[in-house]
Amino acid sequence: MDTKMLHTPEGVRDSFGDELEKRLQLEDKLMETFQSFGFQRIETPVFEYFDVFSKEIGTTKSSDLYKFFDKEGNTLALRPDFTPSIARSVSMYFMEEELPMQFSYLGNTFVNHSSLQGKLRQSKDAGVEMIGGSFDEFDTVMADVQILHMAVAALKNSGLSDFQISVGNVGFLKGLCQEAGLSVDLEAAVRTQISDKNYFGVEELILEAGISKDKAKAFLKLTELFGDATCLEEAEKLVKNEESRKAIDHLKKVGGMLEKMGDGDHISYDLGLVSNYNYYTGIIFKAYTYGVGDMILKGGRYDSLLQSFGKEAPAIGFVILADELLSALMSQKLLPKKNRSIDYLVYDQKMADEAMKVADVLRSRGNKVMCSPYRTGKSLDFYVEYGYRNRIRNHYHLTTDEKILVYDLADDSPDGLPVDNLDVREFLS
Repeated sequence: MDTKMLHTPEGVRDSFGDELEKRLQLEDKLMETFQSFGFQRIETPVFEYFDVFSKEIGTTKSSDLYKFFDKEGNTLALRPDFTPSIARSVSMYFMEEELPMQFSYLGNTFVNHSSLQGKLRQSKDAGVEMIGGSFDEFDTVMADVQILHMAVAALKNSGLSDFQISVGNVGFLKGLCQEAGLSVDLEAAVRTQISDKNYFGVEELILEAGISKDKAKAFLKLTELFGDATCLEEAEKLVKNEESRKAIDHLKKVGGMLEKMGDGDHISYDLGLVSNYNYYTGIIFKAYTYGVGDMILKGGRYDSLLQSFGKEAPAIGFVILADELLSALMSQKLLPKKNRSIDYLVYDQKMADEAMKVADVLRSRGNKVMCSPYRTGKSLDFYVEYGYRNRIRNHYHLTTDEKILVYDLADDSPDGLPVDNLDVREFLS
């Protein structure tokens, strides 16, 4: 047999046991939070036509997509990101709807990262999208506030207490680029360098473009425009264009509301915040915590994306990277210790009929019961060791003299004696 068949491809892995149970519990908590805010579940296909994630849409680079062909010759792609899929779905089924629609989702995304990046190529995402409503400034502010407030609530409900959501606005950089007279290509290059946090690269591009020193100063100050609300005042002094000033004013309004709602301790600002997704049009944010090297949440406003699918509608959302969040919770020891919850029923061949009936009675009482025939020559210690490896709570042994010996494996140091000795006939009567 080819030993390669025993391994997973690079960038994916198996998940089972306690780790899987903890992740499923975390996912349930996140979805319950989304539901409490009135967000309805949506499921979209795991693959779409390639154009849904094309460069024009502004999502993942084509070289990072998993692409394949159907029998008709159409190019398909595994979804790297839920947002374009949901935008496509909403445009398809709710073209005429004017009031806001709120959707939540949970599922896998697939990005063919370089092996040098050390990232998984299959990730579990849990997120929300608020689509529709008015482009009015007040409505936009309130939608942004609700989404950020829910992001704080979701992270708190997951068990985190020490985290920061860094908030920016892509309009600030866009206005800065227009004020400096940057070409479309140069603006894209600057955005890429800033996204990679390569501020030396930003400086080189700006100086080569021959931009005046006073205008270049604002770009070079991007490395310092982060922190509490005072950085917004500093940013305002650096720009004269209307778009950048509107972006700052919007952040002040959103931040002021979040402060009143008690979320201020978890909110900070970063005027140099950008994303590899080019569909963002306004507020943008990322969340970080201890114990994990990457962000645990990201999101923003994308008021132009639905136009690609024929619908005019404002939109905002965020995604929680469930694997990263789980790693952070485990690192910070914030996950509850998993209780042993499975019972193991072992029986002699002559007791097979009775064993199946005993198992059903236990299940009717709410127990989770696995069964297997007794292995000749194996001692209690053999089953105790197995139990510790597989979260067994109680070990039931049906003997040929029609007794049920019950051993408690929840005790970390069992003495080898049964905690109960039951009569099979009485148990089943």
